[in-house]
Amino acid sequence: MIPSPRDTPSSDPGGTDKFDDDQYPAYTMGRAAEMLGTSQNFLRSLDETGLIEPQRSAGGHRRYSRGQLRLAARVRELVDQGTAVDAACRIVSLEDQLRESQRQNTELRSAE
Repeated sequence: MIPSPRDTPSSDPGGTDKFDDDQYPAYTMGRAAEMLGTSQNFLRSLDETGLIEPQRSAGGHRRYSRGQLRLAARVRELVDQGTAVDAACRIVSLEDQLRESQRQNTELRSAE
């Protein structure tokens, strides 16, 4: 039986639940690779490029969040289309920077 959010202790005193935290490192490397349909080496390569920096468990094992897995999935799509891993990581990074700049521009324009 899966516990309901109200039966699960929250991750902080403010009441934010780990189930709702997009940055909570809930997935092991093996599980993350399985979910993405890729190898653990692929995930290691994303760590080496600096695009994704997984947290480490007390035993030193990599742990990934849902947000990190979404980035990895975007990179994998580009790699599947023939883009090199390092180039795909750069593209995804630049896309995120552009999206953030556009968001800031929208905020500044609406504040005027």
